Amino acid sequence: MNIEPIGIIRSCFGEKFAIPRQPGLCPSAWGRLLLDASLMPHESLRGIEQFSHLWLIFGFHRHQDKAWHPTVRPPRLGGNQRVGVFASRSTFRPNGLGLSVVRLEGIDWDSKNGSTLLLGGIDLTDGTPIYDIKPYLPYADFVSDADGGYAKQQPACLPVQVETAAQPAFAALPVRAQRTIQEAFALDPRPAIRAEDESPRVYAAKLCGHDVSFDFLDGTCRILQLRPSDDAGLLDI
Repeated sequence: MNIEPIGIIRSCFGEKFAIPRQPGLCPSAWGRLLLDASLMPHESLRGIEQFSHLWLIFGFHRHQDKAWHPTVRPPRLGGNQRVGVFASRSTFRPNGLGLSVVRLEGIDWDSKNGSTLLLGGIDLTDGTPIYDIKPYLPYADFVSDADGGYAKQQPACLPVQVETAAQPAFAALPVRAQRTIQEAFALDPRPAIRAEDESPRVYAAKLCGHDVSFDFLDGTCRILQLRPSDDAGLLDI
C-alpha cells in the first residue's frame, strides 16, 4: 500500500527537542493542520465539527533515513532498559507511523485553497505529514480499566521559573505561548540517560516562534533567554 500525506502540521514546536513525549501532556500547545485542497475536497470534512477530539495518523518525517531496531530504551524506564519496539511509542519504527489524539478547536473553511483544522494539545513538530484523520469516540476509545504497563502514571512535572533577564521577552508573548513553554519544560525534555556527574549545561529549543535557552538547577527548570526565531515554530495562535 502506498500512502500520501493529506496535509501537514504547522506547529508551535519548531523542532523535536522539548516536544511532549505524549499528546495532551502540554494542553496549551497548538497547531494547524493544513489540508491539501487537490487531495482533500472541502466536503471531506463535513460533520467533523461535531467532534471535540481527533485521531491523527502521522509520519515521523525527521527519522525517515534512520534505521529501526527490534528493541528500544524508553525514557520512562530511565533510558537504560530495553523493551520491544512494539511495547513502546518509539519514533524508530519499521514503518515510521505515529498515532496522536488532539483537540479540535476550530476550522478555517476554504474550499478553494484547502481547509485548516485548528488543534490543541498536540505533540507534533512543525512540518509533520498527516496521513489520516479519524474522530475520537469516547464510548469506544476510552478504556477505564486499561493497564499502562511500565508507564502507568503521567510523568511528574518540575517547577519552571523565568529568570530576570528573560522576563521582558517572556511577558511579551501571548498567554497561551507562555503556558506552552512552561508546560513543555515542566516535563523535563532532557535525554533520559544523563551521567550522574554531568556538569550543568544550557539547553535550547525552538518553541512558539522563539529560540528559548534554559537550564536546570536544584530540580527547577530556569528559562534564561528568549529570542525570535526566523526559521521554525508557529507563534500566531
